[in-house]
Amino acid sequence: MKYVVIQGDGMSDFPVESLGGLTPLEKAHTPNLDRLAAEGRFGLVRTIPVGLPPGTDVGTMSILGYDPSKFHTGRSPIEAASMGIDLADDDVAFRCNLITLDGEGDAAVMNDFTAGHVSSGDASEIIGALEDGLGGSDVEFHPGVSYRHLMVWHGGEAAMATTPPHDITDQKVLPHLASGKGSERLHELMTAARKIIKGHPVNDRREARGEKRVTDIWLWGQGRRPSIPTLTERYGLRGGVITAVDVVAGLGHLAGFERINVPGITGFVDTNFKGKGEYALNALEKFDLVFVHVEAPDESGHMGDADLKVKSIEELDEKVIGTILNGIDRYGDWVMMVLPDHATPVSTKTHSADPVPFAIMGSSEAVGSGHAYGEREAVSTGVLIDDGYTLLDRFLSNTWKEI
Repeated sequence: MKYVVIQGDGMSDFPVESLGGLTPLEKAHTPNLDRLAAEGRFGLVRTIPVGLPPGTDVGTMSILGYDPSKFHTGRSPIEAASMGIDLADDDVAFRCNLITLDGEGDAAVMNDFTAGHVSSGDASEIIGALEDGLGGSDVEFHPGVSYRHLMVWHGGEAAMATTPPHDITDQKVLPHLASGKGSERLHELMTAARKIIKGHPVNDRREARGEKRVTDIWLWGQGRRPSIPTLTERYGLRGGVITAVDVVAGLGHLAGFERINVPGITGFVDTNFKGKGEYALNALEKFDLVFVHVEAPDESGHMGDADLKVKSIEELDEKVIGTILNGIDRYGDWVMMVLPDHATPVSTKTHSADPVPFAIMGSSEAVGSGHAYGEREAVSTGVLIDDGYTLLDRFLSNTWKEI
């Protein structure tokens, strides 16, 4: 048996006026998603447990069959695992976004939590300068992809409150700065980083190309190293993961999956959708389970761009899901599951903890919900898996037909 899980990050949404009152999922032309929903089991699943923050770390952990209330220690230590950073027991990892603020001091506003989707090359120069200028006995800066990087605080504090920068677009940042024990050190680092970044030659080159300047860092999503059993230990399966995003790669690593490198994947709407589908299909020669993550719908939601979100969902449907469905029969029996990790409504530009639609279809027989894949269609089924982390077990144990 071959298993495929496809995660359309943040693709669930609310009705959008500019789309005629439809959600992006409902508006998009998605014949493959609709086939999965119509011929398989379809409904809603709560991927974000009550009381936990809605994010890719929590949602993906649920999708991979881990109870976030038991195993989640923070987003950044998961990303550290993906980047090969070995955290000591007293280390605290922080996500370090490169961002663009408008204004300074009390008047500073979050203009762009991605700094114009800064390239990895430009970003690595800036992170290198921060490591040279601020790194030392207590902190280290590690380059990641695009705007997504890490800082490790040796012997640091983890219990403080921090805010994801994508939650405060167009808002003043002062009320959202870190608070609690140890937060003063974060404020010091962010202030010092601003001075280093301001005069960095990367910004002159970016400005000459008509690109946004990087102005600051934003530290958030902190946590200590988690300890979770692998899916190989739990199910005896060999797995691979395809993603451009470190937090998903990190969870895959912790779950015992091998990362499958696909050329041209970016974590944005310009990603190599077709390549993800082709590499996933070919990877089933080697692996029992392939997990494919697509970030583009989430990024479109954060941008508040409904049309771009529709386009990203259509690309996912045609080039990822369609490519896999068109070739997977050569492997014999198979089961496929598609779902988001959370909703990212374009109206709010941030994550939502609302239950999301899932669809599971297998090769052996059509069990038949008769529905199209969308939020309101999922509600109409009356199916709600309240403990989202239990869905993978049903998927892998072939009890999903009983849902």
